[in-house]
Amino acid sequence: MAQQMVNPGASTAPASMTDDAFLGGKLQILQPEKGYRAGIDAVFLAASIPTLPGEATFEVGLGAGVAALCMLARVKQAHVTGIEINTRYALLCEQNAKRNNFGNALRVIHADVKEALRRDLTTMPEHGSFAHAFANPPFYDEGKVTASPTLMKSRAHAFGPEDLELWVKLLHAMVAPRGTVTLIHRADSLSDILDAMRGKFGDIRIAPLFPRQGAPASRIIVQGIKASKAPLQILPGLNLHNQDNTFTPEAEAVLRGGAAWRLR
Repeated sequence: MAQQMVNPGASTAPASMTDDAFLGGKLQILQPEKGYRAGIDAVFLAASIPTLPGEATFEVGLGAGVAALCMLARVKQAHVTGIEINTRYALLCEQNAKRNNFGNALRVIHADVKEALRRDLTTMPEHGSFAHAFANPPFYDEGKVTASPTLMKSRAHAFGPEDLELWVKLLHAMVAPRGTVTLIHRADSLSDILDAMRGKFGDIRIAPLFPRQGAPASRIIVQGIKASKAPLQILPGLNLHNQDNTFTPEAEAVLRGGAAWRLR
């Protein structure tokens, strides 16, 4: 999706890594040069989470930690616990938290979704113990694209509707009643997301992200409240780029200024 808010190839990056600037340089995040790399989607996801200072938030699929760290940079005294199945990314997320002075605010658990859904593991957080939960699930349905030669990227892209449903089930399990769950995904996955959220969430807000004015939405952010019965709303959304491909002032405020993008 569009450009990434990064600074690839910075001199501090070790071999096979890039040292990428987010939020106008407030964060410096190491990411693999090849494989899954976070960008604009993670920043907007973080901006839309209604976390308040001191609240605990849960993330499914931390990756290198971009979304979690962007949220922590915006919300002081917040705390994120997250799971990541890939060992390399889990270690990298911990490293990024420490190098940005959020080591005490981010807990990384190396585990998969099925493990986190179990209630009998003391290594997993207690269900219902978070005010908010969020995720940036992989985008590509298994069998619809050619597998990437990079193993980590291939795993991220081998993702079907049943996996999305499992992720939503975990997000639902982790938040307390009236807690929020927020996802960012492709716009054409909206029906799958709503199917997965049906019966679990209400007051669902759908916020489209448009590449530019007049273009179809390329991404959607979907946010619901656990156990709510309030009706669904489609919000106006936001245009990312001007016609000359520069970012709009609204996008700049989020991507470089670290502003919130409030859905409620």
